[in-house]
Amino acid sequence: METILTFWQHIPEKIDPTILEFGAFQLRYYGLMYLAAFVTTYSLVLYRVRTEKLPYKKEEIQDYFVWAILGLLAGARLGYVLFYQPQYFLHHPLEIILPFEWSAGAVHYTGISGMSYHGGLAGVVAASLIFCRRRKIGFWSFADLLCPAIPLGYTFGRLGNFINGELYGRATTVSWGMYFPQDPAGVLRHPSQLYEAFFEGIVLFALLWSVRRKKAAPGFFLALYLVGYGAVRFVIEFFREPDPQIGFLFGVFTTGQMFCVVMILAGAALMAFRRPQRGRP
Repeated sequence: METILTFWQHIPEKIDPTILEFGAFQLRYYGLMYLAAFVTTYSLVLYRVRTEKLPYKKEEIQDYFVWAILGLLAGARLGYVLFYQPQYFLHHPLEIILPFEWSAGAVHYTGISGMSYHGGLAGVVAASLIFCRRRKIGFWSFADLLCPAIPLGYTFGRLGNFINGELYGRATTVSWGMYFPQDPAGVLRHPSQLYEAFFEGIVLFALLWSVRRKKAAPGFFLALYLVGYGAVRFVIEFFREPDPQIGFLFGVFTTGQMFCVVMILAGAALMAFRRPQRGRP
């Protein structure tokens, strides 16, 4: 039993996040997990359109996902830059978009790993609003189409964080804790990435997917998603190590939790004020 437990605790240290490496170029599991998340979400949305007789065309969904991916990546990166390390990127602006650093005539790959979920959400919402306006599609109904499928993609994203050994949890004494290679303290920590993969991904997906056919006012599933994700993430943040350059706010809460409160309030307001509309909203 002790041998199995020891093996479990050191799993992150045994994982090489790089699949292939050619000079400065690296193919990492993290990127493949992002790809798996997009493919999974896209497939589920198409499945809904096909089986639930929803008024959208496959071509519309294909075009939308190009917008969504660009909005997500741009928003997630800019959100991280603005919310988490503005001073650093003010002095290293090229690293916002270029995953390299130059020193002593050599080029080193650093990897763009700094991504903000809440920035990504803002980017997707902005891209969705523009797309729906250009295509004359009702935003609220379109959001309701997407939201039940989205959480399952988080499972892959959080597994990517786990493989990278990043965004690990707070120090703990629980037996299922793990040692992460990027942890300078080298202590046992909560595998908070796995908590998030399960609760933000699988559990939230199961909830939204199971009620996706419920008749409700346009915007209901977007509201349910905002409240559900915000609540789950708020709780899990108590097990996740806060960003070292920011630490705790008010001595207790993290930056992520503050954004989650905003999500919950926005979802609750949307649920309260949206009303059924005639025709395709």
